Amino acid sequence: MATSAKKPFLSDIEALRERARKSLADGAVTPAYRGDVNQTIEILQAVLATEIVCVLRYTQHSIAAAGISSEAIKKEFATHAREEQGHMMSVAERINQLGGKPDFNPELLTARSASQYTEGETLVAMLRENLIAERIAVEHYRELIRHFCDDDATTRVMLEGILGVEEEHANDMHDLPVAHEGKPMLQE
Repeated sequence: MATSAKKPFLSDIEALRERARKSLADGAVTPAYRGDVNQTIEILQAVLATEIVCVLRYTQHSIAAAGISSEAIKKEFATHAREEQGHMMSVAERINQLGGKPDFNPELLTARSASQYTEGETLVAMLRENLIAERIAVEHYRELIRHFCDDDATTRVMLEGILGVEEEHANDMHDLPVAHEGKPMLQE
C-alpha cells in the first residue's frame, strides 16, 4: 500500500501567528477572508433594514389586530416581532464584526428593505402581508446564502439560521387562519 503525502491541517503555526499580528485594525477580518468586505457590509445593511421593517410591522400588527380570533394571533405577531429583533441584532453584530457601522437611520429603512411596511386593515390582510413579507425574506436569504457560499462562512451560517426561522414564520402565517377559522382565508 502506497503512502500518500498528507496535507497539513493548519498552516505553519509560526506563519499563522505572524499573519495574526498584521493588520490588527481589521479586527475579525483576517487575510483568509475571501469575500468582499465592503460589499458584504452593504448587503448586510439591506438585511438589517429588512429585519427592522419586519420588527415594526409585526409589532404594529400585535397591537392593532382585532376580531374574534385576534388574541392568539396578536401573541403570535408579538413573538415574531421578538424573533425578528433577534435577527436584527445578529445582523448588526455581524456588520460590526466586519468593521462596518450598522445603519439604523429610519429615513433610509424602507428604501433598503427587501420587504415592505404594510399595516393591513383587517386580521386577514395582516396575515396576508406578513406571509408575503416572509416569502420575500425566504427567497432573499436563499439567494444570499448561495452568494456567500464559502467566501464568508460566518455570514452564510448566520443567514441559514435566520432562514430557518423565516420559513417557520411563513408557515405560521399560512396556517393561522386554518387553525382559528377552520379554513384557509388567504386566497385571492
